[in-house]
Amino acid sequence: MSTAPRDWTRQREGGNRFSLHLIRAIARHGGRAAGRACLYPITAYFLARRAPERAASRNYLSRALGRPARLGDIARHIHTFACTILDRVFMLSGKMQRFDIRTSGLEGLHAQLDRGQGVLVFGSHLGSFDALRVLAATRPDVQVRVVLDKGHNPAMTQLLDALNPELARTVIDAGQDGPSIVLAIKQATDAGALVALLVDRARPGEPSLPAPLLGAHAPFPVAPWLIAGALKVPVVLAFGLYRGGNRYDLDFEVFSEGLSITRHNRSTQLADLVARYAQRLEHHARRAPFNWFNFYDFWQSDDPHAQSVGRHDPAPHARIKSPARVERPEGVAPPADTGAGPAAVAGAARTGLRR
Repeated sequence: MSTAPRDWTRQREGGNRFSLHLIRAIARHGGRAAGRACLYPITAYFLARRAPERAASRNYLSRALGRPARLGDIARHIHTFACTILDRVFMLSGKMQRFDIRTSGLEGLHAQLDRGQGVLVFGSHLGSFDALRVLAATRPDVQVRVVLDKGHNPAMTQLLDALNPELARTVIDAGQDGPSIVLAIKQATDAGALVALLVDRARPGEPSLPAPLLGAHAPFPVAPWLIAGALKVPVVLAFGLYRGGNRYDLDFEVFSEGLSITRHNRSTQLADLVARYAQRLEHHARRAPFNWFNFYDFWQSDDPHAQSVGRHDPAPHARIKSPARVERPEGVAPPADTGAGPAAVAGAARTGLRR
């Protein structure tokens, strides 16, 4: 097991409450075109004033593009991010009809939902996770629950709460203790809900595993995989890629119809799951390189595992140690043959799902 040495959660928010509410006001009263016009000075500000984000963008784009990133590439990267943030105003206000969202793999997701149980949808900070809201039109019978740390980026959280209070009430707060998070996810999946969470960022101090991504090892959290193994529900990957204008490509991939993580082989199985996920993340990152919205040193360059990965250098199978024992939430006991025991699941969730 490894831990990420740097805390990306300590990076200050890009903007303040006034600027975010100003964008909201312009977008809602002036329209999306007026809102998009405001994104150019915002892009220029980040490009000129936010050196850490600029350096992180250059590092990532050089990996994804296979060449040294230019200033114009970084500006496009930041502008793409700003576009998706603006579009959240409309998506979370229920105005999905403004967007041309083209889906693929929807049949596979529907097949899992039709089994009569809930589904875990694993997303990332690649593209827009809010494009998932289009599912409300295709499956109005299914509730979408999102796992989100309400305490992180408070200005944005307050803005989104104001846009859609009803939606805000369905959020599973990742700021809770581990047992409460796991219990809330179990209750939602038992009710047949689609539970969506982001699984690409490893928080310092949480159980994580390194996997090869774009030429070097990066840390990935294990908590989502422990939860999936304990609950035995299908796992579907989702990537909502922004394609410019009002177009998004929403791709679903069935990752597992139900994970089985055995106790005696847990470390190897978790390493394989994380490596498989990293492969799919890399595939889509290369398809849409400017959709990467992790503006920090994702590879943790001072981590001993963050080394160059060759073609024949597999992801190391690090040994997993169970976190300290915590009280098991009622009704969340995993099957007897799983290595994702209640202490490991709840302990990992306590640190690993706070986004």
